[in-house]
Amino acid sequence: MRYASLGSGSRGNATLVVENERAVLIDCGFSKRNVLTRLQASGTDPRQLDGVFVTHEHGDHAKGVVALCEGLNIPFYASFGTARKMEWLEHPLWRCIRSDEVMTVGAMGVLPVVVPHDAEEPLQFVIENAQQRRLGVLSDLGSLTPHILSAYEGCHGLQVEANHDPQMLRSGPYPPSLQARVAGNFGHLSNQQCAQLLERLMWDGLQHVTAGHISEKNNARTLVGEALCGVLGCAPSDVRLLEQDAVSDWCQL
Repeated sequence: MRYASLGSGSRGNATLVVENERAVLIDCGFSKRNVLTRLQASGTDPRQLDGVFVTHEHGDHAKGVVALCEGLNIPFYASFGTARKMEWLEHPLWRCIRSDEVMTVGAMGVLPVVVPHDAEEPLQFVIENAQQRRLGVLSDLGSLTPHILSAYEGCHGLQVEANHDPQMLRSGPYPPSLQARVAGNFGHLSNQQCAQLLERLMWDGLQHVTAGHISEKNNARTLVGEALCGVLGCAPSDVRLLEQDAVSDWCQL
């Protein structure tokens, strides 16, 4: 199993996961045209896609889902709450998924995990192949719950959120209400919370860690590296950070 970020940040998110040359997307927060361009940049034929899994209804995760899936005639998977919020309940390509019930697509099993975020019924995902290689994709959550730590235990690859630096958030351009939302228990993980998450999930089988959803206004990539390097046992400059406007390198599990 291999995976790559097609872009990660407040202006759009999508993660591509491939097994046996069949693929799924986690989120499609870009326009159809944009995501097709990014798929091409990754060396992936859109006809390899078997579906899109949607974490929640916010535009940077969901705005391109319907156009892409209608264009390729593939299903999109989302919780009932997300589908209701997006008015997808009558859409013929929507498939309802439920927390902790594995959905099998091709050779991959996709486990939805409920997370605390300010959305209708948000989910994140752990993907496993037949060789029991596990990829955890985790962003858009404001706090770490025992359920999340249990669900993401034993992952061989982790793509996690390091959204903001608390001091930059407090002194940044956001009004107090938005600062409180981002920093709250249903907002986004700070660099320090991301480090705490990794401390709990580190084990000998963990091969790849990438950090994304990095705020362009309330964080700095150097600060993310400094916060995570200790737990990862590397130099700050060697911490692998995802970019908003670039497709990442492939990670192979």
